Amino acid sequence: MTGLQPVPLTPDLVHGAVELETTDGGLRPHRLPTWARAQNADPMLAINEGQPAGVRLVLRTVATAVELDAVVTRRALTGAPARPEGQVDLVVDGEVTDGAVVPNGDLLTTDMTTGATTLVEGGPGTVRFPLPAGEKTVELWLPHQEGIELVALRADAPVTAVARTDRPRWVHHGSSISHGSNAVRPTGTWPVVAARTAGLDLVNLGFGGSAVLDPFVARTMRDLDADLLSLKVGINIVGGDLMRRRVLGPALHGFLDTVREGHPTTPLLVVTPVLCPIHEDTPGPGSVDVEALREGRLVFVATGDPAEVPAGRLTLRTVREELARVVEQRRADDPHLHLVDGLAMYGPDDVAAHPLPDALHPDEETHGLMGERFARTVFADGGPYPTT
Repeated sequence: MTGLQPVPLTPDLVHGAVELETTDGGLRPHRLPTWARAQNADPMLAINEGQPAGVRLVLRTVATAVELDAVVTRRALTGAPARPEGQVDLVVDGEVTDGAVVPNGDLLTTDMTTGATTLVEGGPGTVRFPLPAGEKTVELWLPHQEGIELVALRADAPVTAVARTDRPRWVHHGSSISHGSNAVRPTGTWPVVAARTAGLDLVNLGFGGSAVLDPFVARTMRDLDADLLSLKVGINIVGGDLMRRRVLGPALHGFLDTVREGHPTTPLLVVTPVLCPIHEDTPGPGSVDVEALREGRLVFVATGDPAEVPAGRLTLRTVREELARVVEQRRADDPHLHLVDGLAMYGPDDVAAHPLPDALHPDEETHGLMGERFARTVFADGGPYPTT
């Protein structure tokens, strides 16, 4: 491609990020603000909030070619099969038309037995896309499970930013399933599928391993502009064995209280966990199946004792009960609060046709199914937030 001219990487081109960090090389999107990152002590969350799930460059142009320079940071686990390389998805006037892997990039490898990490630097790479003629809206959706530094943008015609106020904004917080684990492309995660179906401006606060009712996430949601808010919680609390039933209810109340300080009447959804057979009746902690790992397969197992559930150990079944109890109690004074059944997104009837590849995360096809079902439940006429 020739004749491409530099396009300034200005913040108004970036949608879906909570904050943009200016680096020596360009811009790094974040999904938590600086003050929240300072309060976090979990290395996993520190990595995952910098992975731009739901973040995209949006521009209006008559250009017939565009290219993006970026440095991606991929992750690997020692002994586990390599993840598919993430890609940038091209969306033109609302249609996904292409996708390309950013070449080169850095590789961060973690030894799961020791926790030690090593970083091999690979430098920047470029993705290039031809575009159809005429004026159009172009979106470049960034890899959802790779850290990224945006270095340069080029096009063969001027571009203009697209206002974020054109569509209702949906702010969603959830686990690795909301983050997009096992989805192949950034437009294929279930929140993106649902948001694109309903024509919403998504801010995805899905963080792998980290949907645990952190107060700084609640304050982040409180302070963001939003027309719709949702919280999908349970699997990380059970899998990390982080709470007992005595604590879960008050913690959820506190999270919702904080969000309501900034959004007293905004529709707010509490989404219960989708089915995960290993944790339905067996508490955490969750762990990696060592024997499977020796065979080069990544599979998760539950290691808790079901006999301890009556004493307060949490399973997904008891989490759903507690979430429903809290929402029912609050709805007397908060008619804009809604409970959404995660089992209607992925439930017992889906296991045979759509098994979880690693016993924990849905695959690409199942992400699409979950997003479509969520959209039908929430965004259709009669749902909590109809958009038709």
